[in-house]
Amino acid sequence: MANPLPRDEDDYREPPAFNVPSPVLWLIIAMTAAFAVFAYALVPDMQDQAIIAFALFPVRYFGPEGGGDFFIFPGGAAGAVWTLLTYTFLHGSWIHLGANAVWLLAFGSPVARRLGTTRFLVFYFVCGIFGALTHILLYPHSLVPVVGASAAISGIMGGAARFVFLAGGPLGALGGGAQVPSGKASIGAALTNKNTLIFVGAWIGINLLFGPTGFTSGLGTSAPVAWEAHIGGFLAGLLLFGFFDPVPMSPSGGPGNVGYGQWLDGGR
Repeated sequence: MANPLPRDEDDYREPPAFNVPSPVLWLIIAMTAAFAVFAYALVPDMQDQAIIAFALFPVRYFGPEGGGDFFIFPGGAAGAVWTLLTYTFLHGSWIHLGANAVWLLAFGSPVARRLGTTRFLVFYFVCGIFGALTHILLYPHSLVPVVGASAAISGIMGGAARFVFLAGGPLGALGGGAQVPSGKASIGAALTNKNTLIFVGAWIGINLLFGPTGFTSGLGTSAPVAWEAHIGGFLAGLLLFGFFDPVPMSPSGGPGNVGYGQWLDGGR
């Protein structure tokens, strides 16, 4: 029987087999390249210098406990700024890097598709900065370096929690609600959604339970997990996502009064 709705072959395109948003892919490539250079191209002394220059050291901002002289970090005030970003590109091991890449793929992809490249990257680094500041404020005199993208990725997970479980979101079907285009993902809507609350509670609980156990770095040494930075980044993402979300809010607070196509393409 003939197809009653013939397809225009000229307009049809097969979906790509590897459909990762470009900013997510760029971040993973950058993190992988940074760790590969660190692990294989630098001798131990140079590795130490790289950690001092690019990792996050709370003591850089508040000095040692009790005052007095301490090591002068390279870069001065500029270094105090750039390390809030560069620490997210450094990792302790391939396992550390791989785990972060998996979480970034899983949660970064829907967030990047919703926000677009520029908003996504700014949101990602803002969450990383908030995670860093949380750790610095809790451990102001610590000499232990903090590395890894976990705080920034935690923020992406917090942002994803604002919309992925709502009706029309990527996981909205879990709630059994009608599948309508996702509107503005308000914090109120997210925090009254059962699945969102379960996800947020489980995520924070896992960090509290397993965060203090630490991990083994690529150099064979044990390092603590900066789980407080994870929570700081997550809360930043959860609370600040609305400032980056381009999806318009209709006068009624939902998809009514806004065209269906506008909701699907984020109102652009």
